[in-house]
Amino acid sequence: MNNYGTVYIVGAGPGDRKLITLKAVECLQRADVVIYDLLLNDALLEHCPPHTEKIQAPDPRIQTTRHTRQAELNGLLIQHAKAGKTVVRLKGGDPYVFGRGGEEALVLTEAGIPFEIVPGITAAIAATAYAGIPVTHRDYASSVAFVTGHAAALRADSNINWAHLATAVDTLVVYMGVAHLPQIVERLITHGRNPQTPVSLIRVGTTPQQRVIQGTLADIVQKVADAQFKSPAVIVVGAVNQLREHLRWFDTKPLFGKRVLVTRARAQASELAALLEANGAEVIQYPTIAIQPLRENPRLLAAINALHEYRWVIFTSVNAVEIFYERLRENGKDARAFGTSKICAVGKKTVAALNRIGIHPDFVPTQSRGTAIAAEIEDVADENILLPRAKIATAELPDALRAKAASVDDIPLYQTLTVVNENGDENREAIAAQLLNGEIHIVTFTSSSTVTNFLEVFPAAALANVRVAVIGPATLATAVAHGVQVDITASEATIENLVEAIVEQDLQD
Repeated sequence: MNNYGTVYIVGAGPGDRKLITLKAVECLQRADVVIYDLLLNDALLEHCPPHTEKIQAPDPRIQTTRHTRQAELNGLLIQHAKAGKTVVRLKGGDPYVFGRGGEEALVLTEAGIPFEIVPGITAAIAATAYAGIPVTHRDYASSVAFVTGHAAALRADSNINWAHLATAVDTLVVYMGVAHLPQIVERLITHGRNPQTPVSLIRVGTTPQQRVIQGTLADIVQKVADAQFKSPAVIVVGAVNQLREHLRWFDTKPLFGKRVLVTRARAQASELAALLEANGAEVIQYPTIAIQPLRENPRLLAAINALHEYRWVIFTSVNAVEIFYERLRENGKDARAFGTSKICAVGKKTVAALNRIGIHPDFVPTQSRGTAIAAEIEDVADENILLPRAKIATAELPDALRAKAASVDDIPLYQTLTVVNENGDENREAIAAQLLNGEIHIVTFTSSSTVTNFLEVFPAAALANVRVAVIGPATLATAVAHGVQVDITASEATIENLVEAIVEQDLQD
């Protein structure tokens, strides 16, 4: 019995990174090797564990023949599977809908290699849905066909019966047909399709770069030429195209078509990215900071052992809550260690983080500025206060508390480090070019350290052609001090308010 690994031929979906199945994600999470197609969303590879070897499938644009490319790809699948590895062949859309998945599965069968097929959402139903075009509708279409528009499909010896196909179905979705649109239109009209039949072309559907052009069989070729419309795109023929006018939803989102650079630490960027994407933006993550807990921290250990002696413990961030609680657990303690100490939480997110460990704060200030916190808190004269927070935090809050005669233990809990971007100089240069060319529309800063660390990598002039959005007054002050013009400031220092401010500003323009 051999010890071959299993090959999972996985459909990655049409482009939107969230349109991937749970099973596909599970396959990626245990993959030793991933062989992925050229046009896939690279964010999907983030599901892979660190040890996964990532191999881009041979580029069809630089191979002499498609057969040569496929033979090379098949060889890679067999090579890694015979080495006992778990292999994921990650393909755009669905493997069995014009994805050559059947051909690859046959090769694996012949080699005696076990495989599984994980279906994916194909562009014919995903791109059309995102464009507001249902491929079937009781009043417009009760049948649909998917057909390849590749050059081979148009040869005289093709097994596609255009004479029957032209009028046999209500909705026709053509893959890989943009380059051959004139011939496809000619065949459909010649074989009886009404020249006034509505037609749509959907380019890079389900992504923020989605573009839709509409016409009829009679005029779509000229419209596509005038618009310089390019692949990849699907062609949709049929009366259902009329419904786009009423059912558009994706490309009407307020930030659709906007590219936003997120500089937050990667581990914390997901919420901001998700909210921006929910409003239609394309998010580019370029983390400029990383959060690193301070491991050798005797002052913190002493404070944890004497936690009950503090009248107040003030948490100013989610990071402070999570790291402090982790240190408690490492020392065999939990929330009970706070005893009768009162808890102050600055900001809604900090409150939520405390709630998750079973603590309801006694005091939540209305503002996040240090002087405001000190002014709103109760009389703290002669009281002991513990303030676990970032190493680079300003002295404003402890100074204001000491001015009220409190005894403050201001203990560094974590530090923010400048990130050396994982893709190095090449990625940095690409971001710089996009900033200067106006291809990035908005840059977000969620802390003072994201500003300073960004400006260690890029000059302030790189922000001249983009809008700058900051999360609150402290970040605003840092940006201004570095000569950065700030266009958008959140009314409250929360991710939700930052996104709301970005959307509001965009709607006003």
